[in-house]
Amino acid sequence: MVRLSVNINKIATLRNARGGNLPDLLKVALDCERFGAQGITVHPRPDERHIRYKDVTDLKPILTTEFNIEGYPSRSFIDLVISVCPAQVTLVPDPPGVLTSNAGWDTFTHESFLKEVVGEFHRQGIRTSIFIEADPAMIRQAARTGTDRVELYTESYARNFPAGREEAVAPFVVAGNAAIEAGLGLNAGHDLNLDNLAWFARQVPGLLEVSIGHALVCDALYYGLENTIRLYLRQLA
Repeated sequence: MVRLSVNINKIATLRNARGGNLPDLLKVALDCERFGAQGITVHPRPDERHIRYKDVTDLKPILTTEFNIEGYPSRSFIDLVISVCPAQVTLVPDPPGVLTSNAGWDTFTHESFLKEVVGEFHRQGIRTSIFIEADPAMIRQAARTGTDRVELYTESYARNFPAGREEAVAPFVVAGNAAIEAGLGLNAGHDLNLDNLAWFARQVPGLLEVSIGHALVCDALYYGLENTIRLYLRQLA
């Protein structure tokens, strides 16, 4: 079964809109675990417009499932991750102020930088994943950095899915096979939802984990958080 990691950034966005502590981010994270999620993902950005650095340090001691921290590997981000020591760190090439992740790494151009960052996290025993396009050449090059996994950026799959699911998933099947051949674990995330998730999970070889936040939180407005998490888990069964 592919593991579900719930990204709770949107919960923090809602909390920050009014100040105070409603909704309670820590309680929501624990509820997600209680309802069956196998991991919690956060993506702190420099402006802390949703997840704050303090949220990251507050979450670590209370979580019992896999903790995944995403972000651009600036010095402050690296120091935060090392201080918290999560199960996994996902390196995302976000420029400052970007609304949401919108591209994968160019692992040729940034090979030496990524290799250095991956090595620093490995020395602390932290599993690494690199956010990447469904490009076999980029995936093979990612293996040269020493990363443990890659996370496929699935926006194009979600965008093309309504017009034809076979064509939409085809590049990701190729990418999954490339990751397997390169000896890399495979994660995926971005715009996966209740309509397109099951097909993706069944078709892409080697898939270990998906990280889902925006769509899951939107669905929870209608179905409730507990029921929504169970609906997503059902897509992955």
